Amino acid sequence: MDVSNDPLRTAELTVIGQVTTASNVTLVCEAEQHGREPLRVVYKPVRGERPLWDFPDGTLAEREVASYLVSQALGWGVIPETVLREGPYGPGMVQRWVDTLEDGPELVDLVPVGQVPDGFREVLRALDPSGHRVSLVHATDPRLLRMAVLDVLINNADRKGGHVLCGVDGRVYGVDHGIALNTEPKLRTVLWGWAGEALPDELLTDITVLVKALPGELGTRLSELITDAEVRALEARGQELLQRPVMPVPSSQRPIPWPAF
Repeated sequence: MDVSNDPLRTAELTVIGQVTTASNVTLVCEAEQHGREPLRVVYKPVRGERPLWDFPDGTLAEREVASYLVSQALGWGVIPETVLREGPYGPGMVQRWVDTLEDGPELVDLVPVGQVPDGFREVLRALDPSGHRVSLVHATDPRLLRMAVLDVLINNADRKGGHVLCGVDGRVYGVDHGIALNTEPKLRTVLWGWAGEALPDELLTDITVLVKALPGELGTRLSELITDAEVRALEARGQELLQRPVMPVPSSQRPIPWPAF
């Protein structure tokens, strides 16, 4: 594939802002496109990654790209196009910006206890900062189910509500996959509403395609981004879902990321 004219991969990036709520340095940039409006992207330089006790330093950008490759191999398009490249502050992850609906429905939300909307599932009950009892809920949207299954496969340790985006194109995207694909179980997500339920056959078909692709070119590409042990762990998680096609239930002391949004 010729990527020489792909602005996501090759165009000079100009920083226009910063996401100040992000844990790691997250910059909003524009990539020039000849004769067209600049392409807006998110750029996370490796040098801006915060050290973590349970993930090797300087590996979050590669994990973001690896997660994107898994999403593409499944054919789900959950993660916006993501590449590893040089930027204004050195190598890092560059991802297409997702334009979101300003007034669209929230697929993950907090509602008063006892007021779960139709088409939503309650994940847990808690107190909000004002001391009011609230329920964490998410929609039973098939696009969100694909995201939840992807999180199981990549062992996502940080699926916050704010990482679920409703695009103006009608698609639902997941972002922020830097702490994923560890060999140790670390699944932390707000999408527990399907816990214990059987997976649809069409998703199992896609998982079968993924598992069969891992010993080939896909596994080779992933091994340039994550360790061989992490690739094997990904394959094992896929095999486990095929052998027992049921969504997992929370099993750790911390199954939901904090903060949840």
